[in-house]
Amino acid sequence: MLAEIITIGDEILIGQIVDTNSAWIATTLNDHGIRVKQITSVSDSKDHILEALEAASQRAELIIITGGLGPTKDDITKKTMAEYFGVGFRRDEEALENVKRIFTRSNRPVLAINEQQADVPQNAVVLQNQNGTAPGMWFEAGKQVYVSLPGVPFEMKYLIEEEVLPRVKSHFKLSAIVHHTILTAGLGESFLAEAIADIEDSLPAYIHLAYLPKLGQVRLRLSAYGLEGDTLSTEIQKHVAEIIARIPEYVIVSEDIPLEVAAMNLLEEKNLTLTVAESCTGGFLSHLFTQHSGASSVFLGGAVTYSNELKERLLNVQHSTLQSFGAVSEETVVEMANGACRNFNSDYAIAISGVAGPGGGTEAKPVGTVWVAVSGKTKTITHKYSFSGRRTQNIERAAINSIVLLLKLVKEEHN
Repeated sequence: MLAEIITIGDEILIGQIVDTNSAWIATTLNDHGIRVKQITSVSDSKDHILEALEAASQRAELIIITGGLGPTKDDITKKTMAEYFGVGFRRDEEALENVKRIFTRSNRPVLAINEQQADVPQNAVVLQNQNGTAPGMWFEAGKQVYVSLPGVPFEMKYLIEEEVLPRVKSHFKLSAIVHHTILTAGLGESFLAEAIADIEDSLPAYIHLAYLPKLGQVRLRLSAYGLEGDTLSTEIQKHVAEIIARIPEYVIVSEDIPLEVAAMNLLEEKNLTLTVAESCTGGFLSHLFTQHSGASSVFLGGAVTYSNELKERLLNVQHSTLQSFGAVSEETVVEMANGACRNFNSDYAIAISGVAGPGGGTEAKPVGTVWVAVSGKTKTITHKYSFSGRRTQNIERAAINSIVLLLKLVKEEHN
């Protein structure tokens, strides 16, 4: 079964807000066996909305529209839906009571413009919105089902989970969709594809392999489509095992989680702790870890030692090392990592120093030159990277690759 998502609002098209609704809806539908054929964003224009609805009806059986259901004049979705179906309006008494309840609860007067939120196209099945005044609407026309929802994320999510999904499951016969993701690092997309080409070629038509590259890593996502979910799960695991056996040195984890979470999970499993000593990444590496709940179980913290003075004072980097080899050098990051382990009392430490750009590069150390060291139980390992992106990309690449280096050392010392 195919679905299409249409988001309405000039604020999306001009970049004033980011359309997170579509991503959430697509993920939720996919979890229930519904494949999203297309996601379209249109302006607050009747003609644009009508064109999008007509086009979607040629591609999908379930069409979900978000946005444009507020009380102001620029919220034209209801009027456009009524015109699309060629119907008039009716006032839904239950929706009106919901509007009054919400305004009474907040001790505000109910204006006529607010009461109009309860006016819906005559052919709409009203989906009562317990979190807002704009009701959702369900329309059936031929083989298509159209669902119109408010654009406010927490209102939309409530309606999807409580109203839309139960109706979809009873209206359509849904197939199973099974996904399995393998997180890899250290091998580029094209080389990865070449290494497992014969496995990919042998996949049956109902199993698809997708390559999802990101800076320093590639996710391999196997997706199986069919009616029997248990059978699909069994078969997809067979192909997952084949891929892992082919490229074991590049597999980080056979799970769809961020790289930094995979590292923290491994450290927690081994009852190990981590600190960092950052220079050119300026705290970005620490952010990668601390953005996740539970990071404190393994991540103790660290220092952003941007200046040479702080490298010496906080990490005990020798002044002579900095004078002889410079801040961006193997010798310096080794002393930074060892100093972090010792001074911050952690089992492992990551140190990063480099030239993020756009200025500061030299012939010997051009922009994108980054040294990383990881200090562990028995030794310290290092790697020099030569990135070529812009400042933000260089910082992100440095952080991601430092985590890959950490994983390598932890697995080496604790397997």
